[in-house]
Amino acid sequence: MERLDKFISSRGTLSRSDAQKRIRRGDVTLNGEVCRSPEKKLDPETDRVELSGQAVCGDEHIYIMLNKPAGVVSATRDNTAKTVIDILPPELRRDGLFPAGRLDKDTEGLLIITDDGDFAHRMLSPKKHVEKQYVAELDSEITPDMIKRFEAGIVLENGTRCMPAKLKIAENSQNSTGIVTICEGKFHQVKKMFAACGLKVVHLQRISVGNLYLDGNLPIGSAKKLTKLEIEAIFVGKIH
Repeated sequence: MERLDKFISSRGTLSRSDAQKRIRRGDVTLNGEVCRSPEKKLDPETDRVELSGQAVCGDEHIYIMLNKPAGVVSATRDNTAKTVIDILPPELRRDGLFPAGRLDKDTEGLLIITDDGDFAHRMLSPKKHVEKQYVAELDSEITPDMIKRFEAGIVLENGTRCMPAKLKIAENSQNSTGIVTICEGKFHQVKKMFAACGLKVVHLQRISVGNLYLDGNLPIGSAKKLTKLEIEAIFVGKIH
């Protein structure tokens, strides 16, 4: 059982005191009835809470797919640029959200946002070998030698050796667009891997994490809550 004010504040953007004010004002219903008692106990699994007519998510944690646009930073806050948290729709916002991993400011595509630290650690740890797949548009053609170098583990210009990765040429791309699969996430890694081969990335999009693929019906800049099946697909199974 959980207090009503705590339930609302932990699953939304309201502070505990603001949640209490809204409850006392009559803005909250519990199972269809107005409840003005912040200390009222409820069962998050079975009871339905609404704030100004909008359902308050009862899940302990939330997992969000964002089709990240270019120009937005993968951070919880930034003094000069919009963050991926800033562009989430109000119904998906709650305290404690953060991007699980990051995409460069000019990189687009699949970014997972959550408030579950254990989940993020599991997904991002190189030991878990959760693959991330990118589409990279390049300023020159990919050669068979580059594909072999990716498979062997690219050595970056600073001497860092990357784990073995997969590189293939995208269909109908005239050999200048590559599909890259890695299972680690060093800073600017994909760009640096191609730079070590003498190529420049002119556009980069992440299309999958594990077996979770970017929803083709999700416009750039839009977000959606992930289902349990989609969350599990990050680690096991395939959903597309």
